[in-house]
Amino acid sequence: MQQKTSILQLAFLVLISISLAASSSAQPVNKFVQCLTQNLGNSTAISQVIFVPNNPSYPLVLNSRTQNLRFQTPETPHPQVIITPNHESQIQVAIRCAKKNGLQMRIRSGGHDFDGASSVSQDPFFLLDMTNFRSISVDVKSRTAWIGVGAVLGEVYYTVYQASNSLYFPGGSAPTVGVGGLVSGGGYGPFSRKYGLAADHVIDARVIDANGRILDRKSMGEDFFWAIRGGNGASFGVVLSYKVNLVEISPNFTAFNVSRTLEQNAIQLLHKWQFVAPRMPRDLSISAQFATGSARFMAFFQGNVTTLLSLMEQYFPELGVTKEDCQEIRWVDNYAYQYGLSLELTPEFVLGRVNPFLELAPHFKGRSDFVQEPIPEIGIREIWNLFSQRNPGESSMEWTPFGGKMDEIPVSNIPFPHRAGTSFLVVNIASWNSRNATLAQRSINWSRELYRTIGKYIPNTPSNPRGAYVNYRDFDLGTNNRKGYTSVKQARVWGAHYFKSNFDRLVKVKTMVDPQNFFNFEQSIPPYR
Repeated sequence: MQQKTSILQLAFLVLISISLAASSSAQPVNKFVQCLTQNLGNSTAISQVIFVPNNPSYPLVLNSRTQNLRFQTPETPHPQVIITPNHESQIQVAIRCAKKNGLQMRIRSGGHDFDGASSVSQDPFFLLDMTNFRSISVDVKSRTAWIGVGAVLGEVYYTVYQASNSLYFPGGSAPTVGVGGLVSGGGYGPFSRKYGLAADHVIDARVIDANGRILDRKSMGEDFFWAIRGGNGASFGVVLSYKVNLVEISPNFTAFNVSRTLEQNAIQLLHKWQFVAPRMPRDLSISAQFATGSARFMAFFQGNVTTLLSLMEQYFPELGVTKEDCQEIRWVDNYAYQYGLSLELTPEFVLGRVNPFLELAPHFKGRSDFVQEPIPEIGIREIWNLFSQRNPGESSMEWTPFGGKMDEIPVSNIPFPHRAGTSFLVVNIASWNSRNATLAQRSINWSRELYRTIGKYIPNTPSNPRGAYVNYRDFDLGTNNRKGYTSVKQARVWGAHYFKSNFDRLVKVKTMVDPQNFFNFEQSIPPYR
């Protein structure tokens, strides 16, 4: 039997070697795959775990979880090997073989990385796809759950809702976002004003470090545990799962979604929104979204219609919300409601792993800001005018209010620093629907012009750097060297935007847990030399 297994392993290795032979980097990749096959053991398992470009299943595995088609073009450098482990020991082998053969690793959970750091590299690399690590175990009695990093948020919401409709994991707004990426950068959502970030609720984790050790909170230590909750977790190890606290939530909500045009005082309403949205009772969150020609205000409230209308009359009467604008929903309906879909689709709607609107905006460039002082009306008008240069559906911007619970959590509690004093988060998206390089560059240039325009009204000083959200990865802020040593000073150029004063502590943790910088990419935390 052992001889038969060895023959199958050899045949599998030969097939992979042939498929890689045309590659200029075939030798280290071949050695890497040979190392894998020698250490993984069972040949059947190998064929289900390792995928190379000539494997018929390779395109499906690569593309099925890519949420930004900007990274599906022929020019995009793709992984020379994809590994989809179904056991943690396979990850340990992959780390050991990659270190031995000098191959870079990229780690993917949901595939939403704005600038492709989770699945693209200019140097030879392999992709570790965590989709099989998606188990979710809910303990209603203790109000906790263990969540695999390969699960998407929709799967988490569905599983928690089925266990108890009055428990909730405070995650993000998009059901197709992977839990690994979300928690790695903090994880805000429609109820962050009430409960804080997703990473604020992590109480334990299982991680594989650069030496292949499997660690939990106790064995990794508090500094390591601190870093992986909002500090760019892929800089420090391969996170396998998180244990999280669940929160009590009202099963019933009230929501509204109203649009206003320029003739309906949209600019004045956006200006007023900045003063009231972050200061409203924390049971109410109103986001402001605008695109070409209109602004939209979307609210989710833990309470009934009567109370919501009373609060709107008190805080924001100018918006003119009526009872007819409001709809009572379950908390799990929020995710279909925001997409304008039938509520009859929930809760099963949230189980989809691919963005339902991917075909409408398949290629995009995104950027972010954290705003502390209101943008004046003249600034909003400048932004509005920039949107008028784009066709409908090509661009969007969303403002998400903070305040409430976010003001109460210390800046140093986790690496995410944008707490008290931050009024709202801005994310802007420029999208295009073809692989035309000219169209892509035009959209990216427009995104940069929008960023410069917003920057006129946001402070950016050494003591108070302009904020950005690490989960909306933005290489325009700066990157590490492709090869060789990246100084902490160089990395701080981009790191200060994401982490502010917490950046230096992250560097100390990196130096402690991964001094050889095995886990590295364009915006990974560097160690001290």
